[in-house]
Amino acid sequence: MKRVDKLLGADVELGNFMQQPVHGTIGNDYAARALLAEIDGIPGRDTSPAYAYDRYYAGSAHSSAGPGDSNGYNPQDWGRKFLDTTGGCFYIDLGHLEACIPEVRSAHDFVAAHHANLRLARGACESANEKLLPGEQIVVMANNSDRMNNSWGGHLNVLVSRDLWAQVCGRMYPTLFVMVAFQVSFILFSGQGKAGAENGQPWVPFQISQRGDFFECITGLQTTHSRPLCNTRDEAHVGNGAAGADLARMHIIFHDTTLTHVSNYLKAGVTQLVLAMLEAGWCDTETVLEDPLSALKVWGHDPDLGSTAALFDGRRVTAVEHQCMFVSAARKFVESGEAEPFVPEAQAILELWEDTLVKLELRDFKALAPRLDWVMKKNLLERMISRNPDLQWDSPAIRAADLLFASLDPKEGLYWAVEAAGGAERIATQGEILRAMREPPVDTRAWSRTTLLRQVGRHGIESVNWDEIRLRISTPGDTGTIRFDDPRRSTRADMARRAEPVPENTAAHPLEPITHLLEEG
Repeated sequence: MKRVDKLLGADVELGNFMQQPVHGTIGNDYAARALLAEIDGIPGRDTSPAYAYDRYYAGSAHSSAGPGDSNGYNPQDWGRKFLDTTGGCFYIDLGHLEACIPEVRSAHDFVAAHHANLRLARGACESANEKLLPGEQIVVMANNSDRMNNSWGGHLNVLVSRDLWAQVCGRMYPTLFVMVAFQVSFILFSGQGKAGAENGQPWVPFQISQRGDFFECITGLQTTHSRPLCNTRDEAHVGNGAAGADLARMHIIFHDTTLTHVSNYLKAGVTQLVLAMLEAGWCDTETVLEDPLSALKVWGHDPDLGSTAALFDGRRVTAVEHQCMFVSAARKFVESGEAEPFVPEAQAILELWEDTLVKLELRDFKALAPRLDWVMKKNLLERMISRNPDLQWDSPAIRAADLLFASLDPKEGLYWAVEAAGGAERIATQGEILRAMREPPVDTRAWSRTTLLRQVGRHGIESVNWDEIRLRISTPGDTGTIRFDDPRRSTRADMARRAEPVPENTAAHPLEPITHLLEEG
């Protein structure tokens, strides 16, 4: 099987709504449109005029207009803006502001890019709130559920070979079921946690995963209903040319959106390792679960970590024991030297994964709280309950605190308070996050795409996508296309080895050399 570098991406929907004293809570769409209006970016396609704040407000609670109104507003994938700073993009998906990081190579850069996007969304929220009427406020949360049976996604994307994608998403046993099993027990690391249950599930005081209650089947194309453990959407973002023919994107919709650096580092890095192992031929059927959906509910609803689920061979294991099966195989894989060419920092990822598993085995929740969202949140909520005998797990105050954990407002968000007090382990430094807010990664195609956007400017751009930019040429109606079919190429180093400039007849200002138009992607 062909093996490829495990580049990473993410598309994260944010919880957003607007509070108003007269009308109470106003729908997500209006808040999302106000937020997007504050994002400075280049329209992905120049067909939707409704970017301005006044367009948003014309369709607010003060007007009879609504989603899908005369401004050409489509509530799904609307208003996409690519950033000429970071190389990522923002858009609206079903009433949620969605933040996409640029393509990155390492789990470390994934953490920095994710936190950079959260800060950009926070800035948009602050700017939008300054324009609201007195008493109105937009609230933005990096979470996955409103606790009223509505869920939205925090998707992880990984570059894989077309062969591996065909095995997993083509429903081939055992590859598909090994990948599904890995995800289910990985909630130990990727869960943000929540009080109570949703989607018709039995009530529990606290559970590990916000998304767990909403998964109802093994595979499927859908992402907003009857959610599958394995999403089979084939949207590779690698063009149609030869350069991208062997590449695919594993679109993982299963995990929660998390804030702790360690959770995000492990979510990205361990997934890189497991997919690299599968491409290398490792596929241990002993890890396959008898009933993955049942195991998800059993493990997810037990933050004490003692519950067991059945493997396909009949043995019963805890979620921690199940992850230990994967980490044992990964240790051999990394020690063999096969991981490092495809997974940067493989040894560091393995060591942190193993160390965190040991702490989970010991139930050392004090040591785990700075690393894992669900443990940090549970500790905070338990402290509230212990200090106030009137509070229970189903009290409104606990539900409110649960949601405020992920608020992007640094004055209200419980996570940010813990981080400011030194209670959260850091992977990316403050400087690295700030740099990721204004500069693209230099070691993926995001560098060339962003550089070209800067040089040409929005007036010289006809349309932008991950794998191509269409330029406006001087002749009216004429365009030229630059393709970025291979996300591993068109890096800063690649471009430094070239010298041919982009065409001088674009409608924008004179261009600095960016090189050869990247014919090979």
